[in-house]
Amino acid sequence: MNLRGYADPEALPSGQPSRIARLLAIPDSEAVDDVQLARRVSHGLDPASVAALGDVLGRSQVIGPIVPEATLRRIRKAGKRLPRELSERLYEIGRVVDAASLVYHGDEQAIETFLNEPHPLLDGATPFDMARSCSAGSDAVLNLMRRIEASVVV
Repeated sequence: MNLRGYADPEALPSGQPSRIARLLAIPDSEAVDDVQLARRVSHGLDPASVAALGDVLGRSQVIGPIVPEATLRRIRKAGKRLPRELSERLYEIGRVVDAASLVYHGDEQAIETFLNEPHPLLDGATPFDMARSCSAGSDAVLNLMRRIEASVVV
């Protein structure tokens, strides 16, 4: 896991949309607000977003489980953007990584452990698997992290 500056709170962009845009290698991420991020995701992210998230989580966590490798090759070859569905998957994982980074203060080992160990409040699923399943799965993980941050659950 490589959080590229997320361990340093001073290096973080101030708003969540900017932080997620940065994770997904969206140009001008510092100036992205929630509406602009929504538009970019809905119009399809650049394939560079896959590589950027792969740099953070590990290529094998992104290419295959989130974006099929053959699909990524076809999109790159055609010079196109990712379809909305794949862009939304990347966005949902970006939300979870961003929240985990804040909850665990950039501690890469703690974040990686949290994302990849089964959790009883997720019916034994790992937070990563739950988050990549669908947007409701991402919401479940984000709610769990809010509880962890509030010290309601450990």
